[in-house]
Amino acid sequence: MKTYNSIKEYLHEQPPASQKILASVLNTIRTAAPGATESISYNMPAFHHDGILVYVAACRNHIGFYPLPSGIKKFYTEISMYKNSKGAVQFPLDQPIPHALITQIVKFRIKENRMKAILKKNIKIQKKKLTNKKKG
Repeated sequence: MKTYNSIKEYLHEQPPASQKILASVLNTIRTAAPGATESISYNMPAFHHDGILVYVAACRNHIGFYPLPSGIKKFYTEISMYKNSKGAVQFPLDQPIPHALITQIVKFRIKENRMKAILKKNIKIQKKKLTNKKKG
């Protein structure tokens, strides 16, 4: 299997039928998460903002969208019409892509990651205060 070094390379290596659809999904994610960084992880496009937001992949008959289990759980009703699992949903290439839903999920994941980052930072501060108190 080919190893990809960039999202651009990944996109250009896909069959024409899925390339255009994948490009539209990638643009939807970029618009929903303008501060996100992009990478290739698990050999597919990944978006990060205070941690991983989502992964996306072009498959033979669908676009795989991987918003982690929390994204699936939060939007389970909305994605129930699509084949899905604990951490993934499949958007068939022969059906309209639900860009508004993808936007909602990405924005949810941004908020979720931001809250986790704040909590982690606060815990670190509290631990440091306790350590300093014990020393003094």
